[in-house]
Amino acid sequence: MFKFELKKEDQATKARLGLITTTHGQIKTPVFMPVGTLGTVKTLSPEDLCELGVEIILGNTYHLYLRPGMDVLKEFGGLHNFMQWDGPILTDSGGYQIFSLGTDYRENMPGNLVKIKEDGAEFTSHIDGSKHFFTPEGVIDYQLTIGSDIMMPLDFCPSAEADKKEIEKAVDVTSKWFKRAWEYYEQESKKIKNTGALFAIIQGGTHKDLREESFEDLNQFPVFGFAIGGVANAGESREKQREAVDATIPLIPKDKPRYLMGVGEPIGILEAVERGVDMFDSVMPTRIARNGAVWTSTGRINLRNAKYKFDKDPIEIGCGCKACQKFSKGYLHHLIKNNEILGMRLTTMHNVHFLIELMSRIRKSIEDGNFKEIKANFLKEFSKIKGSENRF
Repeated sequence: MFKFELKKEDQATKARLGLITTTHGQIKTPVFMPVGTLGTVKTLSPEDLCELGVEIILGNTYHLYLRPGMDVLKEFGGLHNFMQWDGPILTDSGGYQIFSLGTDYRENMPGNLVKIKEDGAEFTSHIDGSKHFFTPEGVIDYQLTIGSDIMMPLDFCPSAEADKKEIEKAVDVTSKWFKRAWEYYEQESKKIKNTGALFAIIQGGTHKDLREESFEDLNQFPVFGFAIGGVANAGESREKQREAVDATIPLIPKDKPRYLMGVGEPIGILEAVERGVDMFDSVMPTRIARNGAVWTSTGRINLRNAKYKFDKDPIEIGCGCKACQKFSKGYLHHLIKNNEILGMRLTTMHNVHFLIELMSRIRKSIEDGNFKEIKANFLKEFSKIKGSENRF
C-alpha cells in the first residue's frame, strides 16, 4: 500500500506539504528519516524514536544482507518484527555502499572490492572478505524479505571524481538495471500482499543533460516516487550539489514524492525544501552526536571542548529533548570525553529531536505561507557560531 497526496504548495518558493500513506502508517512531508543501518538507529530504541516524533526510519539492504542475513529476517517475518518498530521503513538498495568499496571500478581493476557486470555488481564483504553478487532482481527480493514500505533499486553510484563518460555509464547501467528491477517487482507484487513501493533513482551527476536522460529512461515506468542520487557524495561542492538538485526537481511530476538521498544537515534540508524536495535521510545527526557535536538554534557546537567543563546550562535552553530537560553541558562534556554510552545516547536524542522539530516548523511554515521568512530567520540565527556546518 502506498499513496502520496500533495496537500499544499508554497506561493513564494517550491516548498510543498504532502502526506504519504503506507501499510505501516502515514508520513507527513517534508520529512527527515533517521538512519537505522543495521536495524537500529544507534543508541535509540523504537520507543525513543516514537517519543521523538519519528515517523519513518531507513535501513540498508547491503548491511542487513550481510548482518544479520536474510535467513534471520525471514525467520522473524521481516525487519519490523525483528526490531519491534511499528512505523514505516525505507530501505536503500546498498548500491552506494557497494560502490564506495571500489577504488577504481571503471576498469574493474584487480584488487578492487567491487566489479561491475552486465547483470549486477560483484563485491567483497568489508566484514570477512567473502564474495557476493547483487542483481537488480535479488535486491528487490531482499527488500521484500525485509518488508520495506519503500524500496530503492540497485543503481550505479559514480564517485564525486567521476568524469562525464563514467557518469554516462552510470546513467545507462542504472536505467538497464531498473527495467529489470521493475519487471521483477511487478511480477512479485502479484504474489505478495501489501508489497512496498518501489522508487526510481535519478543519476547524472551535475550534468543537466544526463539528469534529463536518466529521468526519461526511468519515467517509462509507473514508479511510486523518485530519488535524487549522486548528490551527497563526499567531495562534491555545495554549489554543484545545488546545481544537481535544480536540474532534477523540475523533471519530477508534482504527484510523485521527491527524495534527496544522503542530505540531513539543517541548512541543506532548508535549501532543498525550498527547491521542492519532500524526503531526506542522513547518518550525520547520529554520527556527529556520538562524537560530541550537537546542533543548536545558533549553530553547531562540540561538547568535547574544554570550555563546557563547568557549563551548568543545557545544550539549548527551551529544548524539549531529554538531554536538555535534565542534563548540563558540563555533564555531557564529561560523558563524551570518557566515551560513555549515555553521553552518545543523549546527544543522539538531541540531534534527532532538533531535526524532527525543524521539519515540524518547516511544515507549519508552509501551511501558514511564511516558509521563506522562517528559513531566513533560521539561517540568520544558525550562522552565529563561527565554524558551524551551515551550508547545503
